[in-house]
Amino acid sequence: MIDLYYYPTPNTWKASIMLEECGLPYRLMPINIMEKEQFAPEFLAVSPNNRVPAIVDHDAPQGPQSVFESGAILVYLAEKTGKFLASSGPARVATLEWLFWQMGGLGPMAGQAHHFLRSAPEGNDYGKARFTQESTRLYGVLDRRLGSTEWLAGDEYGIADMATWGWVYFHRMHGQQLDDFPNIARWYFAMYERPAVLRGIAAGQDDATPPRPPFWDAPEGFIYTNPH
Repeated sequence: MIDLYYYPTPNTWKASIMLEECGLPYRLMPINIMEKEQFAPEFLAVSPNNRVPAIVDHDAPQGPQSVFESGAILVYLAEKTGKFLASSGPARVATLEWLFWQMGGLGPMAGQAHHFLRSAPEGNDYGKARFTQESTRLYGVLDRRLGSTEWLAGDEYGIADMATWGWVYFHRMHGQQLDDFPNIARWYFAMYERPAVLRGIAAGQDDATPPRPPFWDAPEGFIYTNPH
């Protein structure tokens, strides 16, 4: 059994989608970040960075194994199961390249765009422009990649796709429109058709019906209350 310390964010969806894709048994351990539960000493012992997601694998060969950071969790689960990450060769390299691109680029920049567009006090025009423009650039990088490959690492779906999709789900909150990125749109909807993806984003919701895509015609904040 794997414990998944969870609050519904794009980063935590990476882990819940991967667990669903792999068919691994897991239980949700809710961490309400709006109530500062991530700073509890018990959670700090699992996640030294006080961030979700984190997991504890109670079936690890050497005994319970904790893993924090969403990218590390994806790699850990891929190596545990032998799924969604090639063991060697160009496919493995490509998967890790695009995983780290999301972790070091799209995630942080889109998160900052979201903050300045939605949460920062008025008058932060520089921050809004800086991070929205960088998000647009990164969406362009992603669109070019997906114009030449079916999935981020090539012909095979993998952990790089799982890492990136949850962030693109909130494209409007980053000041982006999928109409401007047709290759991303094609990939986005292909992922939305995967049952494990829908189960992963529905995890922990009172209503297990996954939100419908896209949400550009819905009120802001449509997806869930307290989106960060």
